[in-house]
Amino acid sequence: MRFRIFLSGVVQGVGFRYFTKRTADSYGLSGWVRNLPDGRVEVLVEGDEEVLCHFVKDLWRGPPSARVDKMELIREEADEPLRGFDIRY
Repeated sequence: MRFRIFLSGVVQGVGFRYFTKRTADSYGLSGWVRNLPDGRVEVLVEGDEEVLCHFVKDLWRGPPSARVDKMELIREEADEPLRGFDIRY
């Protein structure tokens, strides 16, 4: 299963990308995370449905100095499998 996730709130400049990578790695998920120019964070993540549910709950919580006000979750069809989890700049 693959999701594209957009997070809004206090999500840039607070270690959110690094938190997301560590969390994804701990669950064995694949994909990437990046900051967007409009202040949101975008995540593309792929893995087992049950594991993804736990990952999404962790993103709502975020790192200590973050605050997630809104999360947009879009299910996507996986064309090619993703490998590893990266931070994009």
